[in-house]
Amino acid sequence: MTESTPPTAVALAVAQFAPTADAAANLDEIARLTALAADRGADVVVFPEYSSAFVDPFDETLHTLAEQLDGPFTTRLATLAADRGLTIVAGLLERASGDRVHNTVVAVGATGILARYRKTHLYDAFGQRESDWVEPGALEAPETFEVGALRFGLQTCYDLRFPEVTRTLADAGADVALVPAQWVRGPLKEHHWRTLLEARAIENTMFVAGADHPPPLGVGNSIIVDPQGVAVAAVGTGTDVAVAHLEPSTVAAVRRVNPSLALRRYRVVAD
Repeated sequence: MTESTPPTAVALAVAQFAPTADAAANLDEIARLTALAADRGADVVVFPEYSSAFVDPFDETLHTLAEQLDGPFTTRLATLAADRGLTIVAGLLERASGDRVHNTVVAVGATGILARYRKTHLYDAFGQRESDWVEPGALEAPETFEVGALRFGLQTCYDLRFPEVTRTLADAGADVALVPAQWVRGPLKEHHWRTLLEARAIENTMFVAGADHPPPLGVGNSIIVDPQGVAVAAVGTGTDVAVAHLEPSTVAAVRRVNPSLALRRYRVVAD
């Protein structure tokens, strides 16, 4: 730990890479980037959506690549987490009913799965039909996990366009929202990605971190944003890891100055 790093800070990393249909190769790349994140001091590292396996366009192989929640992917993540002394968050193709899958995010520590989230808002937009292949997750109370003095919550990609998702994380006591994504490229999509991450941070006065696939399929630009919407670490368009040190007192300080959560007159109610 350097003198510039507060002793209470939690080092959060976003790891950007392009998963493929080769599950073993994906895990090897996750292992490499986890080691890089650990070498840079990370306590938590966030990987993209569909980190376990990804095909473009979606087809019947998606179901064959899906695993049980406690399958080989999360088992290997737990081993990596134990070896490197950190927590790993990553997207998983999870088996669901029939021929569909769940688009799931898992937080994994040395002891196993700490929290999981199944994507609720499917990407039926911009000419895509994720719901043809993916079963939406049930509307459930958020599962969170703690590292140091910070509480982390999970959501996924297209959920970012629905501000109530991040608000439910804030209501659950999360200080940090983690957003694994496969943010599909297109006109203004880089602008949407960054603007929405910053907006979710500002309106909830919390840290927000998004980890994306790099181009040509994703927009890249994986980023960590502070509770005032300021980028504190980022990756460009390549495969890399960026680390930011999150100080728990920052959330409290911003909320003292801007108590918008305390002053609101509406609550999120499931539809």
